[in-house]
Amino acid sequence: MTQRTRIKICGLTREADVDAAVQAGADAVGFVLYEKSPRHVSPARAAELARQLPPFVTPVALLVNASDAEIAAAIAAMPLALLQFHGDESPQRCEAASRPYLRAARMSEAFDLLDFATQFSNAQAILLDAHVEGYGGGGKVFDWSLIPANVPSPVVLSGGLHAGNVTEGILQVRPWAVDVSSGVEAAKGIKDAALIRRFCDAVREADARIAISET
Repeated sequence: MTQRTRIKICGLTREADVDAAVQAGADAVGFVLYEKSPRHVSPARAAELARQLPPFVTPVALLVNASDAEIAAAIAAMPLALLQFHGDESPQRCEAASRPYLRAARMSEAFDLLDFATQFSNAQAILLDAHVEGYGGGGKVFDWSLIPANVPSPVVLSGGLHAGNVTEGILQVRPWAVDVSSGVEAAKGIKDAALIRRFCDAVREADARIAISET
């Protein structure tokens, strides 16, 4: 049976964008709690937005080298959120919160993804993003051929995805999920409902093509 590719829309800041993501069929929505990001929201604001989510749509709290107090504030504001660690956090740091988490990997030719995934074997999934200056994702596509075929964890494909390339990304990588932020925006932190719909449609097109190829 063909696995359906899950969809995460990240960097939401407005109620209308949460509604658009849900209506388009997103499985998860991400709130950036990293203050240096143009998509930053406070834990309180993220909690307001997360309260709009229906059952079975997962809120994700994106953190970058956060302090104990910042992690505690995120969990207190959104007790049902999946944590996403996007900085230099160690496995021990990620696991200290005793919460399910995603671990972001910054892909480059020199990066050993298999070793990284082994270190973070308790992560729900490894999110693959481009290696850029700074943290939190840079909207850049990396070379998908760098991804080994035998990653021991579920993979979330991220980094510069949009409706025009996500179908090919899924066909090539066969990830558990895909993650998009800038690729569905009208401006930084302002999502475009039509772009979200087109992105989700392109994901479903990829899944349909895989299903046909496997019959």
